[in-house]
Amino acid sequence: QVQLVESGGGSVQPGGSLRLACAASESIFSVNLMGWYRQAPGKQRELVAAFTSSITPHYADSVKGRFTISRDNAKNTVYLQMNSLKPEDTAVYSCYAAISSKWYWGQGTQVTVSS
Repeated sequence: QVQLVESGGGSVQPGGSLRLACAASESIFSVNLMGWYRQAPGKQRELVAAFTSSITPHYADSVKGRFTISRDNAKNTVYLQMNSLKPEDTAVYSCYAAISSKWYWGQGTQVTVSS
């Protein structure tokens, strides 16, 4: 059973930055499908950023140019750098990974953007 543990959430003012981390309990070296979703109250879950089988990561239009997904395979960790945060970025952010045809999810971390 793979475990994913997120960290780095919190409260920040508009225009600020946060970096989320998702640490996996197993190697992610060969994991192609891994990324971040978010869900705000009363809204549908949204794919924010993800590594896929493509060369370049996928980003939601709402975060392009502001968010960057990266990975450190040596640390079994995927990161989400979030810059120029807006109040509409407020949500619970969850990481996921598809490993051996199974989907694994973290517990989620709250990000609140408010003045």
